[in-house]
Amino acid sequence: MTAHYDGLPEDKAEMTMMVHTLVDGELDAAMALAVERRIAADPELGAEHARITALRIAMGNLPKPQPAQAFLERIQAIGSADTDQAVRTSVLPFRTASAKPRTERSRWGWSARSATFDWRALAASIAITAVVASGATQWAMIGVSDDFAAAVASGHRRSLLAANPVDVVSSDRHTVKPWLDGRLGMSPPAPDLAKEGFALVGGRVEVVDGQPIPALVYRHNEHLITLVAKPRNGGDASNPVDRSADGFSMVSWSDRAFAYWAITDMERSGLDEFVTRFRAAAAI
Repeated sequence: MTAHYDGLPEDKAEMTMMVHTLVDGELDAAMALAVERRIAADPELGAEHARITALRIAMGNLPKPQPAQAFLERIQAIGSADTDQAVRTSVLPFRTASAKPRTERSRWGWSARSATFDWRALAASIAITAVVASGATQWAMIGVSDDFAAAVASGHRRSLLAANPVDVVSSDRHTVKPWLDGRLGMSPPAPDLAKEGFALVGGRVEVVDGQPIPALVYRHNEHLITLVAKPRNGGDASNPVDRSADGFSMVSWSDRAFAYWAITDMERSGLDEFVTRFRAAAAI
């Protein structure tokens, strides 16, 4: 690797950790500037930075579902049922017949009398965690009526949580298109829109309804845009249709070769600009 002489590590794994540290806001101004320069010069670091930032935004937007009171009461009942009996059963065999019940705290800081509260709280905590996790799984799916659009939304959400949102990292369409074509036998247009503010990050194979199809990923500031292209056998082109729901902006349209779905977490106006520029460049 070429030396940068900027005081940052040359090891790729260590630089990835530096990107994480930058996003967490733990670098001073000089070090942050050096890392940002590395990111600007390295497409892989740029993709990692975009992924981490998008993940923070997505996690910050997650709803916080509240379990029903009846559900919490059932969990509390499970945690408290027979707890006192269980404590006595586990302790009594080690006591003499004349021994008095011990209520002082052990060296770990809990007692038999406090055990009921601790187990009940633990059970409730586990239950709430399960509810939050299930709510997150269904998050972006609510309100999206079209099955294919819902699958695209799910794939985009998974990509934000993955180690890398793309399978091939490159800002060069002459790298991305052959990579997709070699695996799928097809590839959509991948115009260079960096000057318009939409940098190509790379591409990946997306599987929707069991069918592998190509997907491109663009970056606009700190936002990622996933563009899924489903092949068509001719037919009339269609204008963009709004399919936005639950924190995601989504637009679909088609030309004679592909039906497109573009999805992002940025404002709809920004996605509309991307769609306009992509369609214009792809038509050339």
